[in-house]
Order: sequence, then structure tokens, then C-alpha cells
Amino acid sequence: MKKILFTLSCLCVFALANAQQTPAANQSKSLLIQGATLHIGNGSVLENAELGIADGKIVEVGAVGSSQNNYDTTIDASGKHLYPGFIAANSTVGMVEIDAIRPTNDLNEIGTFLPHIRTIIAYNAESKVVESLRPNGILTAQIVPTRGRIAGSSSVVQLDAWNWEDASLKTDEGIHLYWPRSYRRGNSSKGEDPLVYDQKNYNKQVEELKQYLIEAKTFQAGEKQKNLPHAALAGAYSGAQQVYLHAKEKRQILDGIDLLKKQGIQRIVLVGGDDAHLILPYLKKQAIPVIVSRPHRLPNTADEDVKLPFKMAKLLMDAGLTITIDVSGRMERMNTRNLPFYAGTFAAYGVEKEKAVEMITLNAAKILGIDDRLGSLEVGKDATLFIAEGDALDMRTNQLSHALIQGREISLETHQTELWKRYMEKFSR
Repeated sequence: MKKILFTLSCLCVFALANAQQTPAANQSKSLLIQGATLHIGNGSVLENAELGIADGKIVEVGAVGSSQNNYDTTIDASGKHLYPGFIAANSTVGMVEIDAIRPTNDLNEIGTFLPHIRTIIAYNAESKVVESLRPNGILTAQIVPTRGRIAGSSSVVQLDAWNWEDASLKTDEGIHLYWPRSYRRGNSSKGEDPLVYDQKNYNKQVEELKQYLIEAKTFQAGEKQKNLPHAALAGAYSGAQQVYLHAKEKRQILDGIDLLKKQGIQRIVLVGGDDAHLILPYLKKQAIPVIVSRPHRLPNTADEDVKLPFKMAKLLMDAGLTITIDVSGRMERMNTRNLPFYAGTFAAYGVEKEKAVEMITLNAAKILGIDDRLGSLEVGKDATLFIAEGDALDMRTNQLSHALIQGREISLETHQTELWKRYMEKFSR
């Protein structure tokens, strides 16, 4: 019995030592931030400005000295920069902690058509990966499902919470559909071409998807007998939920949008869209927002411009599309913290700097349907923002001194910062 108690005690100590910091308490004192350069989030900048916060909301924005209110606390941010919190779209943070340990992976659902799966109930608010995003200014994220043809619903969370209920900002806001690939990679050892178009298999998968959507639509109009997966698509057909079409190739994009439109689904967001630059007039006409693939990747085919991934945001933005950045890909959860630097890379390849900021603030909020609360430094919106020493899109100067979520000043400490301080002390002796 003593051994059992000792083991339990050790486990408790280990858990406490490795848990995320305690979430911040609700804002109790009003706050004025003075002297900063405000990057509003809508493409504009306000120099030498001040911003007032009370009860978790932004209550005023103006030039220094314009405030007529009395605040409990003041932060002198002279020479620093104030940004809206960055928003990570198409993210899986909080869904997997350690890839090699199956019990920490909540993405591996079984099945093909899973519209009833909800990421929000599996979201781990105490993830160390979640904690690592905040020092780079990422304070909000969309948590998406990734398994199956229709993978389930995503939700938007704020990144300082006790549990998924506290974290939730917008629950089940969209359904995710992963369109079939129209080609596969050729086997060079068998003498196959780099790209092998398997029309038979592609057409079969598209037909299966089409029939499923027809069945689900019929269910919505019928007597609504118990069928949980079909019932889960009600929001997509009514317009209450968006459908996120995950597609890269031109054929995928065109076929996917066409089928969804014919099924009466109007609210569509394209995710990935690596060939989107080939059909810009079509996407503009259909008013399809794009969550564009992150720039730090190789082109999809050998004959593409090697720098096309870096130029993609500029091409789409010039066409008048609303875009934000997709953080999925290799080591996607850990690399989500690089979101501002992805925007900085797009800025280096033609996107105007404040428009690059807008991509991961107001544009992301618009696409996710939370722009009434987040995405810009405007009166009435949540005080989810941060102060940086310099340019937040440059890893050399994106050094945060303060970060707030809904007016609550949050901790910027992580496991990495603790190790950094530990070894800086060691080598300074």
C-alpha cells in the first residue's frame, strides 16, 4: 500500500511540474497602453497611440493624451508595437501531444464519412504545444479534424484556458471535407511517370462522396430519423456552418466547388489551394476565401517556379481574394508557432507589410466568422492583443513584453524559456 501511495504521489508531482501555467484571472482593473505604434489589423497603422481596456474589451483607441477616462493601470509602451493577437487557421494544436504515444493522439478516427466528429471535446487546453505559441503572439487557433473524407467539425479556441469549455470561442463553426487526389506519385523504380493519373479510382471516390451528400441532403428534408452523421451536416446545408474544402490541385478545386454548389452548399472556404493561382477569376467570381498553404515548402511539381509557394499570397491577394495562412504540414503542431514568420516571408515576396499582418489577424477572423470579436484593435472587440519590442513578423524582433487574452494578462513562460534561462545561467558563471 505504501508503494502505491508513493507512486501516486510521484505521478502527481510529475504532472504538476509539467502542467501548463495556471490560466490568468479575469481582468479586474482597467488598463491603458500608451505610446505604442498600433498595427490595427485592417492594414492601417496609428503612431504614438494609446489603447484603453476595461472588462476584457477595448474601450478606446486614439492618439496619446486623447483619453478622457481614468485607468487603474498604465503600461508605457513607447517605442514598442501593439498588435491584435494572431490567429492560426487549420491547426491541430491541442489534439496531439507526442506523436509516438498513441494515447496522446486524438486525430486518428476510423472511417470515411465522419461529419459528427467534434474536435472541441478532444482539445487539450493544457498542451505544452499550445503554451509554446503564445510567446510569438498567437493567441487564438482553429482546431480542425484531419481523418476521413468528411472529417468532422472544427472549433475556434483562445489559448489560455482551464479546459475546452473555457477555451471555446466558436464551437463547431465548420465542416471539413478532404477532396480525393486525382493523381498519385509514380514509382520511378517501375519506370512510372512522376505523376500517375488514376482516373478510375478518382471517379469512384468522387461518386461515393456525391452519393453520401445526396443521402445527407435527403435526410435533412425527410422525417429525420436517427442518423447522427447525416444530422451533423444540417448546418452545412442551412448555411449555419461553412464547409472547408481541402484541395490542392486545379481539378480537385473545380470539382469540389462544383459539387458543393450543386448540393446547395454556398459557404465554402478553400484550404491549401496550391493551384489556386491558375483559376483566380473563377475563385473571385465564386467569392471563395482561401487558407493558403504555408510558404516554407517545396513546389508540388518539378516544372513549377521554385519560389511559387513564396509568391502565392501576393498572387491571390492581387486578385482580390480574402486569404489567411494554413499552418498544416510537416511537424504542423510545433511549427504553428512560426505563423507570424510565414506572414513575414509572404511580405518579403511582395505582400505589403500591414497586409501581411492583416492576413493573420482580421482576414483570419473574417474567414472563421469571429471578426465581430477579434482580428483588429477596434473599440468593442475583445482585448486579445500583445506588445512586441519590434516587428512581429521578424523573428529577430518579435520579442513580447505583454500579451492579453480578453483583457487577462497571460504568462509568456514556456518549457523552452525555462530551459533557456536555466542554461544561460549555467554558461554565465
